[in-house]
Order: sequence, then C-alpha cells, then structure tokens
Amino acid sequence: MANNLHVSYDLNSPGQNYEKVIGAIKTLGDWGKIHKSYFYVTSNYTSSQAADIVWAAMDSSDTVYVVDATNNTAHWYNVDTEVTSFIKERWA
Repeated sequence: MANNLHVSYDLNSPGQNYEKVIGAIKTLGDWGKIHKSYFYVTSNYTSSQAADIVWAAMDSSDTVYVVDATNNTAHWYNVDTEVTSFIKERWA
C-alpha cells in the first residue's frame, strides 16, 4: 500500500543545489509540487526512509520534514529542538 507523504525542506546556505534535493524527492514515487519547497508524494517509503533519502542530498545546515499522512508518522532532520518538542507533545 502506498503512503501519502508530505515533504518540506529548506536549503539554508547560499549556492545550494536545489535540483539534487528535488531529484531525491522525485525518486520517492509519484509526486506533485505544491510550493517551491513542499511536495506531495505517493510512495512505498516510510516517513523515516524518505527523510533519509532526501537528507542524503542536503547539507548539514539544511532542514527536511516528512509527514506520512497514511500512517500518522513524521521524521525530520535539523528542525529546531523547540519545534520538535512542540510537535512531539501534541502529535495525536
């Protein structure tokens, strides 16, 4: 069964390779670009697996946040700890 993934990212350093990150997102499955750095993807990957794949195309100063709307899970890299605590405390 395919998962409904929402992938959001920020490239925070000048001269970032957007095409590399977008290419990684497109490998996850069928996709639709909602905003400049926000995609919907139908995928066989979990949120954790998808975040790992996209993160591998990014720099350590960047951020990625992936939500699996099918299984109510999320995974992220380099999101502010205050925000991640807020999410974890309220996730239902």
